[in-house]
Amino acid sequence: MSESLLTNVDAVPSRPADVPEKFWDAGAGTLRTEALLKSYGELERRLAQKMAPPPADAPAEDVARFRDAMGIPPTPEDYCIEPPCEQCSADPEVNAQLHAANFSQPQAQMVYDLAAQKLLPLIAETAAQYEADRQREKLAQHYGSPERFAQAATQLSAWGRVNLPPPVYQALSSTAEGVLAMEQMMQRPEPTLGRDVTAPTPTTEAELRAMMRDPRYWRMREPAFVQRVTEGFRKLVGAAPAA
Repeated sequence: MSESLLTNVDAVPSRPADVPEKFWDAGAGTLRTEALLKSYGELERRLAQKMAPPPADAPAEDVARFRDAMGIPPTPEDYCIEPPCEQCSADPEVNAQLHAANFSQPQAQMVYDLAAQKLLPLIAETAAQYEADRQREKLAQHYGSPERFAQAATQLSAWGRVNLPPPVYQALSSTAEGVLAMEQMMQRPEPTLGRDVTAPTPTTEAELRAMMRDPRYWRMREPAFVQRVTEGFRKLVGAAPAA
């Protein structure tokens, strides 16, 4: 049987729906490459012109057209800045500089957001370090020299960590006035701030003897503290120590 002459005929492709007629060669059934490239080049040139800032002497209409296309408000006062924090509220001078640099609304907002995220923590850290150095300088003057303050600081730190609750120790040790108050407390212990006020009664003779060396026992004779020592000896040997 002979092959049909009506089959396997190369038909000319029709234009795809998403290809404009000016880019389609109906006779050849192919894209008009030269027309497509020419059109693309023109589009790229127009986009570049549209995105490039106009020269300083450009007409006001051109400047306004460029800013409108780029999302730049007409004036610096037209920026709608949402303050990321109290310290980063909108500043007229900053907005004027952003507007002169052709910052769009989203770009201007990002400047404030980045300032809150990156700059404020650095400023706070620097300020805290400066204040800490200033407080140390006051203490060095109080004690006569940095070396003498360092010696006192070692003793105060050891005493405070043992005798004060952590929040109280942290608060007092952060200022010069607090450190001096801690020194007075070390010389005249405060029973209400001590760690051992609510501690259980010691169960060994060594612990009880250590409590007897505490000024609250032999000098101030605090009733609650003396009672703990007395009860401890009663439980340990059945008798209280000699006062």
